[in-house]
Amino acid sequence: MAFFSPETEQDLLKRGYSRRNFGRISALVAGGAALPFYNEAAMAQLSMRLDAPKDAVRINANENPLGPCPEAAEAMYAVIKGGGRYMYEKTFEFAKVQADLDGVKPDYVQPFAGSSAPLHYSVIAFTSKERGLVTADPDYEAAARAAQFVGAKVTKVKLDAANGYKHDVKAMLAADPNAGAYYVCNPNNPTGTLTPKSDIEWLIKNKPAGSVVILDEAYIHLTGADFGSDFVQQDKDVVILRTFSKLFGMAGLRAGAAIGRPDLLKKLMPYSSGALPVTGMVGATASLKVKDLVPKRREIIKATRENVLNWATSKGYSFIPSVSNKFMIDVKMPARQYVEGMVKEKVLVGRAWPSMPTYVRVSIGLPEEMEKWKIAHAKVMASV
Repeated sequence: MAFFSPETEQDLLKRGYSRRNFGRISALVAGGAALPFYNEAAMAQLSMRLDAPKDAVRINANENPLGPCPEAAEAMYAVIKGGGRYMYEKTFEFAKVQADLDGVKPDYVQPFAGSSAPLHYSVIAFTSKERGLVTADPDYEAAARAAQFVGAKVTKVKLDAANGYKHDVKAMLAADPNAGAYYVCNPNNPTGTLTPKSDIEWLIKNKPAGSVVILDEAYIHLTGADFGSDFVQQDKDVVILRTFSKLFGMAGLRAGAAIGRPDLLKKLMPYSSGALPVTGMVGATASLKVKDLVPKRREIIKATRENVLNWATSKGYSFIPSVSNKFMIDVKMPARQYVEGMVKEKVLVGRAWPSMPTYVRVSIGLPEEMEKWKIAHAKVMASV
């Protein structure tokens, strides 16, 4: 049986893909972490240590150790006994609640299990042999790896270090004025830095016809900055990605959404199928209904982050100021050397990016976990 419908195959052929590409594209859609590119879970595994002590501090994967809020946990527990049913209505309810919060109609929201799947599907839908992907450097690599896997050109543009490590949107457009998609993770992963909404608006206004801006707002709840919802309300060429893996503490439970015009979301759907995990759907819905959850958790994480960065400043350590739940710190040595040294101190940290070989990403954990990081960090830094 063919994986794609005849209509989808014709669309892929029109965009420059050959039938030889179909197998790779279908593998991207169906294969998950076994593929030679990385999805969200596999990206985290780049920082995972199976040999690490069980009591090690784990601040390596941008998770929220607070976990789901009580209301979400209760909703998920209550629905488990009915897990033998698909319960599609729970997915529809989640889409309605999310749509109401973003000021759009329910058909502008497409639920997914996390945000990795719609990121991959957006890359397939809007890039091609002729129209590639433009992304920042460093940035969350899943978009670029998906594009490379299906044979679309990838153009990387350095973050604007002189202006707070924001996306250099004018340089991104100049680097490939005919790209099919421009990927903006805001705030950025790994740097935790924010690109002004006005810059994103400029990119949307000036991008080439027929392209889209993929606006990944996985970490936007942590910042207090405006969402990009109004771009969708105005029917712009934007696909917004949201996930409940970060501030909402549901990384292992899988819930997320793509938000955009129905005609744009329709282009993602040929690559998606199957019911979504009902636990994730009800957990996401319950989380959205807790009115003070986002500001309360934002302040908790902000307080811990500021404590850590103030300490780093007082000790003379160099880092990139962040508004997210992670930051990049210059360890003045090859990143792998630092990571291994921290493992010996029972602290797991993140990884480095090729364009910043001495910077390591550190996630914000609980206050007591960050105190252990301070001690271990000082010890490893002093050993050089």
